[in-house]
Amino acid sequence: MNNATPRLLSRLLRSTPRALNNRARRYNSTATFETREWSTPLARTLANAIKTTGPIPIAAFMRQVLTSPEGGYYTTKPEGGGEVFGKKGDFVTSPEISQVFGELVGIWTIAEWMAQGGKKSGVQLMEVGPGKGTLMDDMLRTFRNFKPFRSSIEAIYLVEASPTLREVQKQLLCGDAVMEETDIGHRSTSKYFDVPVIWVEDIRLLPHEQEKTPFIFAHEFFDALPIHAFESIPPAPEGQSQEQEIMTPTGPTKLHRPLPKAANTPQWRELLVTLNPKAVDENIKDEPEFKLTLAKASTPSSLVIPEISKRYQALKTQPGSTIEVSPESRIYASDIARRIGGSSQPPRTVTKGAAATTAPPALAKRSPSGAALIMDYGTMSTIPINSLRGIQNHQAVPALSSPGLVDVSADVDFTALAEAAIDASEGVEVHGPVEQGHFLQAMGIAERMAQLLRTETDEEKRKVLETASMRLVERGGGGMGKLYKVMAIIPENGGRRRPVGFGGEVLA
Repeated sequence: MNNATPRLLSRLLRSTPRALNNRARRYNSTATFETREWSTPLARTLANAIKTTGPIPIAAFMRQVLTSPEGGYYTTKPEGGGEVFGKKGDFVTSPEISQVFGELVGIWTIAEWMAQGGKKSGVQLMEVGPGKGTLMDDMLRTFRNFKPFRSSIEAIYLVEASPTLREVQKQLLCGDAVMEETDIGHRSTSKYFDVPVIWVEDIRLLPHEQEKTPFIFAHEFFDALPIHAFESIPPAPEGQSQEQEIMTPTGPTKLHRPLPKAANTPQWRELLVTLNPKAVDENIKDEPEFKLTLAKASTPSSLVIPEISKRYQALKTQPGSTIEVSPESRIYASDIARRIGGSSQPPRTVTKGAAATTAPPALAKRSPSGAALIMDYGTMSTIPINSLRGIQNHQAVPALSSPGLVDVSADVDFTALAEAAIDASEGVEVHGPVEQGHFLQAMGIAERMAQLLRTETDEEKRKVLETASMRLVERGGGGMGKLYKVMAIIPENGGRRRPVGFGGEVLA
């Protein structure tokens, strides 16, 4: 044995325990993951996906925890033994607080219909994210007292992705009427008057009809649509050699070559949802299973989404800026605007054989008509940041906790919705947002509440009515008057007529 052999053997023996320990740690980490008691079945499913493919966008996480058919909050929770809305659920919405909210939205609809000439037919009522159906129920009950408007309604459309909530809505709005499947969803008949109630899972499944007058409502809908979050990072120091990383389906991958020149402009990086090693690998008690992390490299979303608006582009040059963007919200706002005002898309050139012809504009509408009312919490004009939140049993909880059992939402960017609507259709104009308290007071909540109190003799019920009214309009404390906003989309009229609740008057 030569002199080098003992030294080599000694080195190997010294290193063996460390190698074994490392292997043991890797083994235990895997074992912990496989045997871990996850907070929910959906948490395990998401963890397996992240472990396989790497961190995922917040939008992907939200979509799964809210609408996954296998444990999503809205799609399966009622079956799992709990309600979503109301005192017995996780949160209370304005329509659940008082019938007056839905009644005043109904009055707003009639006032806008009258202002547009009161068409005698072709009115479509559409609601996206109808919850338990309470808002639409109160509106339909109100419409019974206005026969001209009631007789103009030809159909009620509800955009609902949850089969369990769809059944709740059907029972409330249609009673014992039969529900049947259709090519686009489901269909039943209103218990208030003989018009069909039609359910679809996405507003884009509804036909665009030129001569129809759609009145569209979105109450606490946009706050649940998935968001992407981005942070602007500073440029790398001039001349610094660095390895380039790209995001792949299996996570960040390094390109083993130096960049010819360091990046000299700020870049957007996406905030992603990943596993928390302290919980998943080390099994430390009370540590959250998931956490947010900044992507180490550009993602397709970070390269494209922040470029869709000059508002976002302006912040890119300020390192440390963060933004939240909901592309799906813009899609819905665009679709709503086109239904009211027609499309702004230019005519398309269609080639047939050797001849080229100009097709009419997509979704053209001869005369804009109808309106939309968007009611939600969010920012008046600024871009939302750090607004991702979780609600469970009327309490704020971490947004990434107990996937499928926690309602996850984010502030609505009303300015982004307005941008998308105006870009989509030259036939619409946008009013607001205004605070919910201001809108309800303009619509006559005080007068309607006084009317109800005059006919109510039970002191306890009177107190409930008064408390509910105050909560809807109060600007501080637990009030919803300032936190919630209202925005209207109506046919373009050069600003000559403002809708009721937004500075306008009722037109007879």
